[in-house]
Amino acid sequence: MTVDVNKEIRRAVDTGKVLFGAKQTEKSILNGKAKLIIIAKNTPPEIKDKLVSLSKAANKSYYEFEDNSLKLGSLCGKPFSVSAMAIIDEGKSKVMEITKKEGNKTEKVTMKK
Repeated sequence: MTVDVNKEIRRAVDTGKVLFGAKQTEKSILNGKAKLIIIAKNTPPEIKDKLVSLSKAANKSYYEFEDNSLKLGSLCGKPFSVSAMAIIDEGKSKVMEITKKEGNKTEKVTMKK
């Protein structure tokens, strides 16, 4: 299955409920509201490792965005960089198809460029 990642992330931002930033993402994982975590490629390793370990502990999917935080922010229509974001409600998007879970393992699905 092929999913246009950029299109689906933008659709989730426009039609669903999304939180931006590492702190808000961490809080949403801890309180169980996050369905999917998206982390920019250039997020500092200590923040990335913390979010990934929290996601695994909470049995939540995460996806490493293939580009930097400026591109992720721009994609979301924000005038600032976005290092991490949490999808609370995907709205009309198919963003949840970006990853598929197999037990505690999260793997990437093929994407269209």
